[in-house]
Amino acid sequence: MKISSFNPLIVSQHSDDIIKLFEELGFEKRHKKTDIEGGENSNTRLRDPNGFHVDVASSNHVPQDLMSIRINVDNFDEAYNFFMSHGFTNPRGDKVTETSSSRDTYLLSPSGFAVTLCHHIKK
Repeated sequence: MKISSFNPLIVSQHSDDIIKLFEELGFEKRHKKTDIEGGENSNTRLRDPNGFHVDVASSNHVPQDLMSIRINVDNFDEAYNFFMSHGFTNPRGDKVTETSSSRDTYLLSPSGFAVTLCHHIKK
């Protein structure tokens, strides 16, 4: 398994406000993905002039903002099995979100920190 990128991901019901905050800090929108959960959710990737990234995802299903480390990998199943073998759990059961260009899921460590595994599907 190879990691291609590693950055913070914020999931919120107030994603537009968070995006605006980071834009005021000098981040610019790189792209926005809208085909998540049948179009119900979106993910906006932002980048600052130094090359730092932050992703902000919308969701009406989180009672409060969630923070995780987004880890892009070249082999989703290998990464998923690696983290699960280290005691991580998927709080949504075995749910994996699949879109036209990616597979991802949110995992919690035994001590409580979160990672979001993501594998981009290249066409």
